[in-house]
Formats: sequence, C-alpha cells, structure tokens
Amino acid sequence: MPKGILGRKVGMTQLFDERGHIVPVTIIHTGPNVVVRRRTKEQDGYTALQLGLGEVKERRVSKPVLGQFAKANVAPTKILREIRTEDVSGYEVGQKIGAEIFEPGDMVSVTGRSKGKGFQGGIRRHGFSRGPMSHGSKYHRGPGSLSPRDGARVFKGRKLPGHQGAVRVTVRGLSVVKVDAEKSLLILKGAVPGPKGGLVVVREIILARREKV
Repeated sequence: MPKGILGRKVGMTQLFDERGHIVPVTIIHTGPNVVVRRRTKEQDGYTALQLGLGEVKERRVSKPVLGQFAKANVAPTKILREIRTEDVSGYEVGQKIGAEIFEPGDMVSVTGRSKGKGFQGGIRRHGFSRGPMSHGSKYHRGPGSLSPRDGARVFKGRKLPGHQGAVRVTVRGLSVVKVDAEKSLLILKGAVPGPKGGLVVVREIILARREKV
C-alpha cells in the first residue's frame, strides 16, 4: 500500500546511532490525517487520496468545501491536500492515519515551501560577483548594464534582483530514523524545506530494483 501523509515541521535536532555518531534529524508532526476522499480512474481519471490535517471551525470553511466534509461524514480540517498514489484500495473514507504507516529505514521525499527571504539583490539571489569596493569604483553591488542588443528592453528570464525563497521545494532520498506513533512524530535524517510549523508532504519512495542479466 503506498504511503503518504501531511505534517508540520517541528524543527531539527540530533540523535546518536549505534556507533555513537551524531545524526542530524528533522522532526515532523503528522497529525493525525483523515481520509476525506478517494480519487479513482473510473470516476476522476486519476488515483489520489484527499487528506485533511488540523482542526478548524465550520464558519471558517466555505460552503462548497464544507459539503465535501459533510459527504465524507468527517469533521472539517484546516488543511486539505491530495496525494497522488497508484492504489487507494487500502484506504477508507474517514480513516485516520498517522506516523505509524512508516517504518525506520523507509526512503521518503518531502515537499514543502522554502523560507521566504524577501527582496534580495543579484549577489545574494544569484551569486553575482561585486565590483571593487574602493571609493573611485562607483560600482559595488549594483546589477550593472543589461546590454540589450535589439533595443531598450529586458529579455525574459534575465537574472536580476527580486523576490527570493517561498517556492515549492522537494527533497528526495531522506530516510526514516525513528517513528513515535503515540505522539504522531516522524523523525527523518537530514534537512526538510520550510520554516518551523510549515506544512510538508511526506511520500514514500519506491526504489526500482535492477534485474540481473
């Protein structure tokens, strides 16, 4: 059965393995999640699970979305996301799932929104080199000439100062170090995108096995 779950990033810490080595880990609070809807190829053209996370008052949910929860006979949730899967037969509408669906050693990918850094210059945003810092230079950290060749316009995709961060990022190849089912905590080896409290989607990675010829 494919594994996928919504969670909130708690923060980073460190653990010690059997050899006494320090392992940097990220703690994710996974809910519990509730299955709101099952998408099937026959009805929707694709297979996916619609999961809900967190509690919210009914007056803060729009009527169309509230109707989805009423149809599933589940309480409204603050977060509602779909996770694509190849098989949804192992899940039932209204079922609650948590960190216990994962096991230590599982390989997962984590998707989140990176930290927003606001408006940044070209040096920090793209790694540009600066000019001489002496007083006679008159060019220090500015973008410099854009050198348009066909008239006074800027080509699309030009690297310039602008908004940095706050984009969707997926980190693959993280391993599950520990699972705390009682506290709904998932402990992963490595860093996870986003700030503390940020929403993340954890999916299992199915590694393809090479057949020997």
